This record gives sequence, C-alpha cells and structure tokens, in this order.
Amino acid sequence: MNSLPRSLVLLAAVAFSSSSLPAQDVSCAQQNPKIDYPGFLQNAGDVDRLRKSRRITEAQFIELAGQPGTVILDARSAAKYELLHIRGAKNLSLPDFTEEELAKVVPEKTTRVLIYCNNNFADEEKAFPSKVARAALNIYTFNTLYSYGYRNIYELGPLVETATTQLPLEGTRKPQ
Repeated sequence: MNSLPRSLVLLAAVAFSSSSLPAQDVSCAQQNPKIDYPGFLQNAGDVDRLRKSRRITEAQFIELAGQPGTVILDARSAAKYELLHIRGAKNLSLPDFTEEELAKVVPEKTTRVLIYCNNNFADEEKAFPSKVARAALNIYTFNTLYSYGYRNIYELGPLVETATTQLPLEGTRKPQ
C-alpha cells in the first residue's frame, strides 16, 4: 500500500522536473544568429588586454577630454545623465547602442572615446547608483564599443568624490 503512493510521487517528480527544465540542446547557439556568446567571450579577452593600458587617472581624463576630437561618452540612462554628468559628455544609454546610434555620437571609429560610469563616483547614489563591481557599466561599455569596432577607448579608473573631484560636473542635481 505504501509503495503505490511513493511510486506516484516519484513519477510525478520525474515528470515535473523533465517538463519544467529547458532542453539541453547543444545546437541552441546556432538557432539565433543575433546572439554570439562565444564571440562575446573572445571580445572580453581582447578587451581585458586593451583595458589594462587604457584605464586612466582623473588628471589624465581631464587632459584628454580637453583635446580636440575627443568624445566623452556617458552610457547611463538619460534620467541619470540629466541629474549629473561630466560637462561635455554625450549621452547614449547602453541599451540603445547600435551601429547607427553610435555613429551619431562618435562618427569615426578612430575617435578617442572617454568613458565613465556609476562606479566611478562614491558619494552621489541618486545620479550614480553603485552597481556590483563585476557588473560595472564601464565593463559593458568598453566591451560593446570594442564590439562595434572602436579601439581608441579610455576609461576613468579611480573612484572619486563628487564634492572634491576636479572633473567638471553639471546637471539638475548639484554635487553633495
């Protein structure tokens, strides 16, 4: 008598687990040519090597920003950009990056592009909400620009205080 309910429970568990889990289809990557995870991983390795020489100090960022032809790119949302951003930065939210949209902001792939993100600022959570370090926007922005063929990319490296930074900040919210 006890074995019948146990068998039914076991059968139901097997049926539930096999129907609720996605199929482990190795060919799934070929089913959508618009998603290339192996290519992403390859880019991440290439970007890692390039980033090591392209993470710059606050003073270097300011110096390069003042040179003709340099674009400061802010990839945060438009709402966060409006609150506070580096003066002269162009805003294009990362989810909106396409070949066409990037070309409007950075027309030449050889243009020097300076990037920064939320995790570069320590004390302004409304405008620069901190992300988990491994999910910092700079990482995605750098990798995405690289994926679109941009190579002259520099990233603000340090964590700075908005109240004491030498970076010129502007927006609707004054630095605290």
